[in-house]
Amino acid sequence: MIVLKDIHKSFGALEVLRGISLDIEPGLVTCIVGPSGAGKTTLLQVLGTLERPDSGSILYNDTDVSRLNDRRLSQFRNSHIGFVFQMHRLLPEFTLQENVALPAMIAGDSRRVAMQKAADILQKLGLADRMAHRPDQLSGGEAQRGAVARALINNPTVVLADEPSGSLDSHNRQELHKLFFDLRDSLGTTFVIVTHDESLADNADTVIHIADGAITHVARRNNSNHIN
Repeated sequence: MIVLKDIHKSFGALEVLRGISLDIEPGLVTCIVGPSGAGKTTLLQVLGTLERPDSGSILYNDTDVSRLNDRRLSQFRNSHIGFVFQMHRLLPEFTLQENVALPAMIAGDSRRVAMQKAADILQKLGLADRMAHRPDQLSGGEAQRGAVARALINNPTVVLADEPSGSLDSHNRQELHKLFFDLRDSLGTTFVIVTHDESLADNADTVIHIADGAITHVARRNNSNHIN
């Protein structure tokens, strides 16, 4: 369980998040939706510990990450949080397998162990024959699936994705969305996804609607709760 309590975040005089309180249920796909400028990406960055809130707390099970110093926070982030961005952000000088293995090596695994973990994940994601290719030799869909593999390498508590299918064509977008739900079902992976894609949000277990830095509505499959 991930719990955000009364999160506030401002940049200068602009208050971007205004008292966000939220529970993220494990093993589900949660989508965050809302208009541009609503605070979706900032919320994802705070949830992912890339930005510290001005006030409030973030609990990953029993760990209050808002109280960790920078070194411990960096270690926690690498071990417990996976990230998938709109662009894959694979490093061009490394093969796909090396890219996927990097977070495991940063976490302390030997190169041999990390590369084997990467190979296992890439095989599960249907990319076994692309492991030795560099990012510029991959299709957009393959690169983004590789980014998902990288996010999974350390068996994170949650995978956070910011418009992960925004740069893909319709076929690859559908394949990526299917992958999220397949991983939820097969591995119990928890996803929190910022998206404008209605088809993805329509199939999510939970949809969080944000406007002007506040949660306005939470819809759960077979259940719907309004936030007043």
